[in-house]
Amino acid sequence: MKQEDWMITTALLSLLFVSSFPPLSYGVVPPRTLLNKLSEGKYLNTQELWFDQTLDHFSPYDHRQFRQRYYEFLDYFRIPDGPIFLVIGGEGILNGVANDYLAVLAKKFGAAMVTLEHRYYGKSTPFNSLETENLKYLSSKQALSDLAVFRQYYQDSINAKLNRTKIENPWFIFGGSYSGALSAWFRLKFPHLTCGSLASSAVVLAVYNYTEFDQQIGESAGPECKEALQETTQLIEHKLATSGKELKASFDAADLEIDGDFFYFLADATAIAFQYGNPDKVCKPLVEAKKAGEDLVDAYAKYVKEYYIGTFGTDVQTYDQKYLKRTAMNEDNSARLWWFQVCTEVAYFQVAPSNDNIRSSKVDIKYHLDLCKNVFGEGIFPDVDATNLYYGGTKIAGSKIIFTNGSQDPWRHASKQTSSPDMPSYIVKCYNCGHCSDYRGCPQFPFSIEGNEKNCTSPDAVHKVRQKISEHMDLWLSECVDTGRSFI
Repeated sequence: MKQEDWMITTALLSLLFVSSFPPLSYGVVPPRTLLNKLSEGKYLNTQELWFDQTLDHFSPYDHRQFRQRYYEFLDYFRIPDGPIFLVIGGEGILNGVANDYLAVLAKKFGAAMVTLEHRYYGKSTPFNSLETENLKYLSSKQALSDLAVFRQYYQDSINAKLNRTKIENPWFIFGGSYSGALSAWFRLKFPHLTCGSLASSAVVLAVYNYTEFDQQIGESAGPECKEALQETTQLIEHKLATSGKELKASFDAADLEIDGDFFYFLADATAIAFQYGNPDKVCKPLVEAKKAGEDLVDAYAKYVKEYYIGTFGTDVQTYDQKYLKRTAMNEDNSARLWWFQVCTEVAYFQVAPSNDNIRSSKVDIKYHLDLCKNVFGEGIFPDVDATNLYYGGTKIAGSKIIFTNGSQDPWRHASKQTSSPDMPSYIVKCYNCGHCSDYRGCPQFPFSIEGNEKNCTSPDAVHKVRQKISEHMDLWLSECVDTGRSFI
């Protein structure tokens, strides 16, 4: 084909793609909550598309379906044979295709980007109420099958638009945090549907007694900040016993009647600073207050109200078990939905260690089990052994999966941190390298366009891991192309 003919053909195909995807209504951006922080910020596209998804993939006679939302971005797509990047939606509302580092990779590889909202979350809900009985189809297994069915649907739709049949573009799967685990598990369970996966901060190990979470916060904080945090917790425990209502009100958390809910809220307020690359937000005011002999509880309450509730946008009621028990549909049901997954499948119970703890010892196994029972009813508990038996935990026997973790991230101990054949693992090491720092740069909150690494304390550390990611992807995608299909 002559060069000018190829250019005309490519232009016509580009026009075909633009005209084949009719404009749909735009989603309303909901109020910010604790969950789904990694999907906040600038988007490449927020135009909603819809797909009829199977409700129960494991029943031979239940053929019910529900509407599942997805988004796409085709500006970088090298028509007709470019790769397709499937970005997995996680435990929260999905508002569009995020303009993070994956967009940089899409541009580099000439990839289409498509992202699928997780079943039950956001607008992809099968039922009009969230009673426990209606949540029985909410699981990682069902979600993985959603992805497999959607992947085939999307490939077929592209083939139809290009007037071809039985052609497979090379696919690559991406996810971060819980969706990072889904990314790894998708490659494990459906290796014939993807050339490989990037599993960023992927929590592939279901953990019942996750004391390492609190311990990592202590390591990330350093001796001086850790001591201030521990003293603050002790002072709060003492004050709660004598003037609980006034204390909770000083944190704008008067509605958290259950003390465990209040302590969990405070524990998360601390953790989030390290998890998302902002350690100085909590450490600096506490260390300074301690040195000046000022009230640590007042200094911590100021941080919680101004940063955790204010800047970060946390809704305190998502910690209230009365709120979590609500089954009526509202603007964002993510908290109840994620707790159901926690209480039935993966646990990740972030309990206080028996000694040298930062969070209150009131946040223990009993608190978590009581919450599961109170919110969802009798008989609800996480079978972590079954989950790890099914997926393999950190002994996952997959291939062509890239694992990445931030050195300061308390979630990294539920991920695969050592390399094994065909499954490289990298730790991004820097002072503010937290959750999904390979995706989002530093800090991980607030959002940074294209995951800018310049604000990482060691930009080179992030750059080197990203270079490794690109090299693995280049190799695995080329191997797919060499075989003439999207898998090997």
